[in-house]
Amino acid sequence: MSHIDTVQQWLAQNNYDIAYISNYKTIAYFTGFESDPIERTLALFIFPDHEPFIFAPALEVGSIKEAGWKYPVYGYLDHEDPYALIKNHIDKINPNPEKWAIEKENLTVERFEEIQKQYPNAQFEGDLTPLIQHEKLFKTPEEIEKLNQAGKWADYAFEVGFNALQMGRTEQDIVAEIEYALMKKGIMQMSFDTIVQSGANAADPHGAPKKEKLQPNKLCLFDLGVMYQSFASDASRTVAFGKIDDQQQEIYKVCLEAQLKAQDAVKPGVTAEELDHIARKVISDAGYGEYFIHRLGHGLGQSDHEFPSIMEGNKMELQPGMCFSIEPGIYIPGFAGVRIEDCVHVTDNGCEPFTHTSKELKVIPLN
Repeated sequence: MSHIDTVQQWLAQNNYDIAYISNYKTIAYFTGFESDPIERTLALFIFPDHEPFIFAPALEVGSIKEAGWKYPVYGYLDHEDPYALIKNHIDKINPNPEKWAIEKENLTVERFEEIQKQYPNAQFEGDLTPLIQHEKLFKTPEEIEKLNQAGKWADYAFEVGFNALQMGRTEQDIVAEIEYALMKKGIMQMSFDTIVQSGANAADPHGAPKKEKLQPNKLCLFDLGVMYQSFASDASRTVAFGKIDDQQQEIYKVCLEAQLKAQDAVKPGVTAEELDHIARKVISDAGYGEYFIHRLGHGLGQSDHEFPSIMEGNKMELQPGMCFSIEPGIYIPGFAGVRIEDCVHVTDNGCEPFTHTSKELKVIPLN
């Protein structure tokens, strides 16, 4: 059964007339075509008993067909009213769709009001978000292979980044070298902004690379990923740039133990909450609990952050095909930060990571 078949079946079972999918990432998941329309309108409409159609800016129609979409696609020009045209196309299939299902997590108020103007008596109570989250939760073998390939390119990016660490260079210099090397290999998109943070800057978990020069004898944190055939990688490594002191070595050792114990514990039946607790206990028992300030992990797929969250309170049991990150961190303000991360997919009796760069502390000599 295809992903669209699943939605059609759900619509029929719940007596919905139409599904309006507005998130371009979700549209890519269902259709194979990905493009951020920015301010323009891109939409996928699915019906319980009729073929779906894509509505898109006219400049995207050719690309949608080239992506392999086998159903109708309708375009519009910038001066036209997209929602009036959408109504015309829908009315040819169902002139009065009363019960709608929408992506409540994504659809903006502005666009909701535009479609509501066209169908003032319709009910927009159905929420597609949980269905889509569940559908995306379990990756197919083909999707897992794409995630593996994305992971291999992340490993290559680490190799480039580690080799680029030199005295006198800045964090931003290292980012530029990583991304340039990937582009020369044909990888044109990162899955998120590449992070390289040295010394105290790494204590900010979502901080940005700075123009400041790399600090010698400090830990240096890398967090990066690429897009490969619409699937993402996401991984973190922390290395020593020169000789680091005992406390830096200690927090690295504790973080590594937490990451390895959690990754080793992954198997069907373990809950997301239990996995978070395993890693958090290692860090808390070592006296650094207050410095682990985020969840253990998040889902991975066509985006670097997807459902589910691997955190306290999530009692979801892990099952084969689920993909998510395991990324404990210790962040001591004004001193240092460590994060070690692999994304994995659950197998029948454990898990397999998508990245394989060694997690043992790597010391980059000063030069």
